[in-house]
Amino acid sequence: MRTINPFQGHGTLGLVRTFTDGDAAKAAPPVTAAPGDDALLDSYSQTITRAVAKVGPAVVNIRVQGAAKSGGHRHRGQEAGGSGSGFVIAPDGFILTNSHVVHGAVKIEVTLADGRVFPTALIGDDPETDLAVIRINAPSLVHAQFGDSKSIRVGQIAIAIGSPFGFQQTVTAGVVSALGRTMRSQSGRLIDNVIQTDAALNPGNSGGPLVNSRGEIIGVNTAIILPAQGICFAIASNTAEFVTAWLIKEGLIRRSWIGVAGQNVSIHRLAVDQGVLVSGTEPGSPANRAGLREGDVIVAFNGEPVASIDELHRHLVAGVIGVTSTLTIIRHTEKLELTVTPQELVIDHQRN
Repeated sequence: MRTINPFQGHGTLGLVRTFTDGDAAKAAPPVTAAPGDDALLDSYSQTITRAVAKVGPAVVNIRVQGAAKSGGHRHRGQEAGGSGSGFVIAPDGFILTNSHVVHGAVKIEVTLADGRVFPTALIGDDPETDLAVIRINAPSLVHAQFGDSKSIRVGQIAIAIGSPFGFQQTVTAGVVSALGRTMRSQSGRLIDNVIQTDAALNPGNSGGPLVNSRGEIIGVNTAIILPAQGICFAIASNTAEFVTAWLIKEGLIRRSWIGVAGQNVSIHRLAVDQGVLVSGTEPGSPANRAGLREGDVIVAFNGEPVASIDELHRHLVAGVIGVTSTLTIIRHTEKLELTVTPQELVIDHQRN
């Protein structure tokens, strides 16, 4: 990455202008702030500083080492490094971060806000929501509290804390720009209820907290859009809290699978407008055994409409693993119902 030195090519006189007595006489008079402006600015500043003082001690810097890849093959002895952020969520050392920060790492190291460094164990990883839980062996840690992301309002203060480019405990502030965004994880699944903010994020902020004015976690910073400025995204705290509980308990999130490949299509002259056109099924998969064929259009799952692949994914949750379910399809001009039993989706957590 290209870095620019703002002082390069400038001497002292290129940065600081010296004034003569004549210049001073012609200088514009100082601008006087309107009454109350100082108090308003102080109030805003105090809100930010209070929130940072509460959450900052729980924010950590994460450094990882993983096997380097070249042409899709690992080379023994070669390592690639990276860094990100995270935050302590329990006093006994559990830390939440992004999956893409620690996924595939062979060594993870955490630096606390007080400078202490700890080796780290990966507890659970969910690439589908880009969240992961790691743990250090340290007692009585300052930890952050989750807020309710359902109570967030567009325009409210949003504060990001993290380690962009390795600069630990960096704070940026902005507002919640939008709610209910969707974003694809690296696995291709859709992450729902993503928060958009203009609190500046940079590489290394990933996994750090997005905080409200009360110092509560409202999101986990996860992505930016390049080359746009001020368009940043965080996974909502309610999603993060749910996923975290399962990662600590089981190390993964259980999801179901039927083994179908398809694409979204529009349907004309039928009771439904959209569905999923089946382009193929995996041999021996639940969809294959159910009799699903190439060219069929899936329009419902257990009686609930399916207008897209993402909606089908939303129905394939842990609760339907091994449960006999109904697929409603359109085959040619005929509407049929097929019986399918979803299996548990097994994810290769060693993939990169």
